[in-house]
Amino acid sequence: MSDQQIRLLVIDDDAAMVDYLVDMLLLAKYKVAGFTETQAALDAIAAQPFDLVISDVEMPGMRGLDLMAAIHQRRPEQLVLLITAFGSVDLAMQSVRAGACEFIAKPFRIEELLKAIERALQDRQMRRTAVRLGSNQGNSSGSVFIARSLGMRQMLKLAERAAAVDSTVMLTGESGTGKSAIARWIHDLSPRSHGPFIAINCAALPHALVESELFGARKGAYTDAREDRAGLFEQADSGTLFLDEIAELSLEVQPKLLQVLETGKVRALGDTREKAINVRLIAATHQPLEQRINERLFRADLYHRLNVINLTIPPLRERKEDLDELVNSLNQRISLRMGKNSPVLISTEVLRWIRAYHWPGNVRELANILERAIALTEHDTLLLEDLAQASQLPESEGFLQNALQQGWTLHDVERAYINYVLEKTAGNKIQTAKLLGVDRSTLYRRLG
Repeated sequence: MSDQQIRLLVIDDDAAMVDYLVDMLLLAKYKVAGFTETQAALDAIAAQPFDLVISDVEMPGMRGLDLMAAIHQRRPEQLVLLITAFGSVDLAMQSVRAGACEFIAKPFRIEELLKAIERALQDRQMRRTAVRLGSNQGNSSGSVFIARSLGMRQMLKLAERAAAVDSTVMLTGESGTGKSAIARWIHDLSPRSHGPFIAINCAALPHALVESELFGARKGAYTDAREDRAGLFEQADSGTLFLDEIAELSLEVQPKLLQVLETGKVRALGDTREKAINVRLIAATHQPLEQRINERLFRADLYHRLNVINLTIPPLRERKEDLDELVNSLNQRISLRMGKNSPVLISTEVLRWIRAYHWPGNVRELANILERAIALTEHDTLLLEDLAQASQLPESEGFLQNALQQGWTLHDVERAYINYVLEKTAGNKIQTAKLLGVDRSTLYRRLG
């Protein structure tokens, strides 16, 4: 989006301030609308989209939190940058926790405001980033991978390279990170995309039937074998076979799998002949196979044959930059599947909890929590009470996480904390200085 297309809305009860900001922002090549009355500004926000709203935190009849709620009632994803007098920094802080993207304190230079606007717009653009890789390469699965985080971007680049060759791929990573989706995506990008993609979870295979499921069986090979049956390798011929939870494969079957990989031929149970197959194998596990090898539960030679290209899917706790877009994507998909006319709205408290939670179950856990909440909520907007696992975050944790997300400097955090303590002591500077562990002269200097 070019600067010529960016639309800003300015709200301040001081008409001179509105005129000044409008003039300065027009000179900076933005499109700007200015308002001195809150209701008129809210009507404008409801009538047309603005890329960013710049508002004084103290408006007649409507202060920070109420203003944020009114704006987001009309435009749930609206970016809001707040301008505050020094005495209202704590109110601005509360508003940031409620969804404002940033605040700057008066007095400020216009250059500071322009930089704050640029940061807000850049952050919005990054939050919207969703990478649909391979969309022009015959991708039939329609998989969309959210990849703002560095680790996910790097992994997807490697996966794209792996798709172009026919080597065996080993996908590792915690449960719920999306290994199955990555395996399907590699197949869809590969020259085998027009062939079958066969997936099986090795942990779900009955122990007595693993060999016949993988390699097939001929009539009479065992009691219930009443007819010839093709195994998964035959079914995947000319395509891709994905073996999930490969660590669960029994020791008895592992040498037979190795032989198939080495020779490119499969022998069905009860057959004396081998059949040539053309299959690309992708395996996955959440268990450390090296440990399984040390415990003599997995063959080292099979491990090396499978581990030609190793791709590790990062856990969700290392992909915090992807969370907002993941929530948006899952919300749309789940709401559509449930027959809702539009995705539910998600409160800032829910987003705050999602950003701070450690996600041991990764993307699968996120999807399950959202699906349950969307199915059972009695509101148009998901609230914290709708999340079974949620509890209010400790105030300090939420504060520090927001400070990090907003890119605050140590000076910003210090000022905010000083004002927080001042508020708790009802403005008593002697008591505030004592709680902060500084003398009064230091407190006055830092307040000044």
